[in-house]
Amino acid sequence: MPNVEIEIGGRVFEVACQEGEEHYLHSAAQMLDTEARTLVDQIGRLPEARMLLMAGLMLADKTAGVEDRLREAEEKLAAQEARIAELEAQPAAAPERIEVPVIPETVTEALSELAARAEALAQSAEERAEAAAEPSSAS
Repeated sequence: MPNVEIEIGGRVFEVACQEGEEHYLHSAAQMLDTEARTLVDQIGRLPEARMLLMAGLMLADKTAGVEDRLREAEEKLAAQEARIAELEAQPAAAPERIEVPVIPETVTEALSELAARAEALAQSAEERAEAAAEPSSAS
């Protein structure tokens, strides 16, 4: 079991921890040291036990606040998950029906007839234009 030196509030402590947990111990000690230094800066030198007690209480207060926010976030998440499950359980919406008007056959026939007449007129105009151009090119 390794012994680790940590510093809290300007005081050095030697603490034993499990093998491989040194990083966690340093991280926890750093958080406690931050609170202890705040106390020392505000109040000045305190007895060791009082400094550690006050720093621990300040950390506990912060932890309680974080736990409250976590609980609120978990409640919101649960509500959102319930809403998602509710929406997923609903049957799919019916596809939207779109009606396309059918063009009556008489209109189609009339348009075909108009197209045929237009082609005939265009050909007739072309023939006349060619006929009018031939005598003038012969002179």
